[in-house]
Amino acid sequence: MANALVQFRTDETERTKAAAICAALGMDLPTYLRMCMSRLVRERGIPFHMHLDDAPMMRGIRAMQHTSMIAREQGIADMSLDEINAEITATRESL
Repeated sequence: MANALVQFRTDETERTKAAAICAALGMDLPTYLRMCMSRLVRERGIPFHMHLDDAPMMRGIRAMQHTSMIAREQGIADMSLDEINAEITATRESL
């Protein structure tokens, strides 16, 4: 298998910190980057959880994902806007 050169630019301070972390783990930065690429290919996706726990937008996205899951479980995920509005109207009238 032929080797390919991959280059990219990054902030020098960030590179230095990343290299120090790698050294503390007993490897160099290029070894870590090869490991990440191998995992990306093997898992066919990002090999780590990506999250912004404190961001209000992420809380909103998680709420929408949860709502979508409930809709799928209840068999109502494919309701039209007219059907949704009819449900709301019927619920309001019953109160």
